Amino acid sequence: MNIVVCVKYVPDAQSDRSFRDSDRTVDRDGVDGLLSELDEYAVEEALKIVEAAGEGEVTVLTVGPEAAANAIKKALQMGADRGVHVEDEAIHGSDAAATSLVLAEAVRKATGGTPELVMTGMSSTDGVMGVVPAMLAERLGLPQVTYASELTVGEGTVTIRRDGDTASETIEASLPALVSVTDQINEPRYPSFKGIMAAKKKPVEQWGLADLGIDTSQVGLDAAWTSVVSVTKRPPRAQGQIVADEGDGGSRLAEFLAGQKFI
Repeated sequence: MNIVVCVKYVPDAQSDRSFRDSDRTVDRDGVDGLLSELDEYAVEEALKIVEAAGEGEVTVLTVGPEAAANAIKKALQMGADRGVHVEDEAIHGSDAAATSLVLAEAVRKATGGTPELVMTGMSSTDGVMGVVPAMLAERLGLPQVTYASELTVGEGTVTIRRDGDTASETIEASLPALVSVTDQINEPRYPSFKGIMAAKKKPVEQWGLADLGIDTSQVGLDAAWTSVVSVTKRPPRAQGQIVADEGDGGSRLAEFLAGQKFI
């Protein structure tokens, strides 16, 4: 089975992130980036499916600036077979709708039409919207089965288990399909030394919007349906209050929680 895994290059959550003053997009200059951790689960699951079948190919696709090649590099080191990097200055500032458009056309080009299986993480660790998988499935005309904590590929079907707060659902769809996975589905592997060395020889194609037949007016900040209107820095943490328990600590704690409307 040939699987396309869509991944995202995101700013490190541990870094000091900020927005550009000029257009209020994420300022990536001087901030370390990495393959979105939630996407690693999708890469791992795709690799497991191909390994279990004993045949197939895993293609990793990302849309982003030059540094986004590092996300592909990590996936190739994990074991993916090839990478596709869509890079174009006009994409800067694109929202989820435009991103799904670029991904859809890239998936079609990478597979020669309709893919057998497209996989994604449940959301990105920077935007945390979780809507791109559904948008991508709609553009590709594929059934979507999302938030999979367990995945089984059968003869012409894919079955997932989706865990909710009170119950679990079993959902089946016909292939080809799009599946998004949660961080409960597996434990992503660490790249081995052999995998790191092998990744250097794996093919990575680079495409622009022209290669995908997408007009620049369809993407970017000017075409975005959503935008950041204003940004306010989080205030510094206030000093806490220490209360000595003189027998009334429980009631004073309850009063504090009630005053803050926590209870």
